[in-house]
Amino acid sequence: MKKIETPEYILEPIENSRFKIIMKTMKFTKLHSQKIHGCYFSGNQKSWVFPQKNLKDFENLFLQKNKLNKNEITESHYIALKDFKEHLIQKKYSPNTIKVYFGQFQKFLNFHNALNPQNLTDDDVKKYLLHLFDKKEVSLSLQKQVICSIKFYFEKILRRETKPYFFEIPKSNIRKLPVVLSKTEVTRLLNCTTNLKHKAILSTIYSGGLRLSEVVNLKIVVIDSERMLINIRGGKGKKDRITILGKETLKLLRTYLKKFKPKFWLFEGNDKQQMNPRNIQKIFKKTSIQKRNFENFKENFSVSAATNFGSGWTWLVENTD
Repeated sequence: MKKIETPEYILEPIENSRFKIIMKTMKFTKLHSQKIHGCYFSGNQKSWVFPQKNLKDFENLFLQKNKLNKNEITESHYIALKDFKEHLIQKKYSPNTIKVYFGQFQKFLNFHNALNPQNLTDDDVKKYLLHLFDKKEVSLSLQKQVICSIKFYFEKILRRETKPYFFEIPKSNIRKLPVVLSKTEVTRLLNCTTNLKHKAILSTIYSGGLRLSEVVNLKIVVIDSERMLINIRGGKGKKDRITILGKETLKLLRTYLKKFKPKFWLFEGNDKQQMNPRNIQKIFKKTSIQKRNFENFKENFSVSAATNFGSGWTWLVENTD
């Protein structure tokens, strides 16, 4: 059976006549699985799976869900939410961005539950923002998400010009110094595991100052061993960039490639598919360094490159044994 894809989910055929469930806009839970005969969570697939013969159970689950949504909200709100989600998908926003924007826009409509979304005005936006920002303690990042989601609806769907006064993205006046790990801490972090794959992952992240999304999306072909560079494709903001590859990291990657023989992705999971970001995050928990996280690791790379430009910054990735 072929792959089935809708705005809400993807059903990917796998071995033993099963479907792997990949959700786009909602979380699939154990309660959902109980309504699909033979559905269970597969450790190898790192996802919920079910027999292809029970496809009707899955489809009925979403028919009931859509029917429930229509009854809970007005028809105009349902159409607005549907259009909003479809536009985000058409614009090729990431699944995580779609989830965040959709959730924030839905809260905005719930606040104005008696109004038709097409008749919302700048004043309605102002009332909601004042309610949200004045009566609740919200972070700067959340403020940006709220404003961007509403702005997207007004500009892309209603085709209106938005007034900067109501849709201005707040700026933070707080300038925090980066949390930089010491040489000892980075060395300990890079040596926190004897697992060859984990060691190669950590070394590659530090060597190139990679983000989590960038390291999971690395393909074998992006490693330029001749020029000692890593070519990042479709990074943050869907932008390409080039970063540095350390000599010792390249040696480690060659040993890793020889042993694990990945076919497409540089770092694959046990199922030979793209590695789950959560599994990479777990590697960091194996060290006792309290300041560990991806942002600190990336900041450490930036500071080291800026302060020790030349051969000095590579000391950490070339002297960890």
